[in-house]
Amino acid sequence: MQRGTFRLILLMLPAGAFFGAFFLLPMAQLFLIGGTGKLGWSAYSAIITDRNYFSALLWTVGVATATTLATLIISGISGVFLQRHKFPGNAALVAMLTLPLAFPGVVIGFMVIMLAGRQGLIGAMTEALTGEKLVFAYSMVGLFMGYVYFSIPRTILTLIAAAEKLDPRIEEAARSLGASPWRVVRDVILPGLKPALISSGAICFATAVGAFGTAFTLATRINVLPMVIYTEFTLSANIAMAAALSFVLGAITWAVLALARSAAGSTVAAAG
Repeated sequence: MQRGTFRLILLMLPAGAFFGAFFLLPMAQLFLIGGTGKLGWSAYSAIITDRNYFSALLWTVGVATATTLATLIISGISGVFLQRHKFPGNAALVAMLTLPLAFPGVVIGFMVIMLAGRQGLIGAMTEALTGEKLVFAYSMVGLFMGYVYFSIPRTILTLIAAAEKLDPRIEEAARSLGASPWRVVRDVILPGLKPALISSGAICFATAVGAFGTAFTLATRINVLPMVIYTEFTLSANIAMAAALSFVLGAITWAVLALARSAAGSTVAAAG
């Protein structure tokens, strides 16, 4: 064996040991436990055939997708604006936008309740204006609001950094050739931000798919996989089904991150 190859193996050993201990072994254990229940290996197919599990899966993916799209739109517009317009308080505003990183999901859920719950600000205002109280904190709309709130800090800093690398001369050239503002955004700015949008969007999606604290706080009428896993494990003592659902949730998250990594990596050179 050549010395260079031997050194490479030695360098890869810590990473391989970490990957095996904290990813491969737990996922393998979850997969095996998922087949030990009364349904056997049919527990994995039950995620699709059982109406409750399949509905939870659809709602989980749906709210995570909606959260990702809304977060990327808000963070993309805000990130480009904040990077290109320096004004007094710019740094303070960026710091405020990243503040939710310090809050756990339970706190964010409580903030959504204070805003749109039964005693929330929105309910009090709508009751004063229309005589009827608008309450949506305990629904998918409230969960979506909470997810967007804690997802923005995870994307806006990445997009601000990506906006700094955009070459303004390309935009000026496009405008001089008669491109409209929308064409400049579509053909120049978005392709330049594409790797950052893909990578930060994948992280946003993965975080929303597996978030538990906010859903637990708002869980009156919320049917998402993290809550179903919690219910199966704690209330029904159905450990095998909880393990199967957890494995599927982890597999979906891993697949999205892997696809995003591949897509972002293939566009880095073109965007630079």
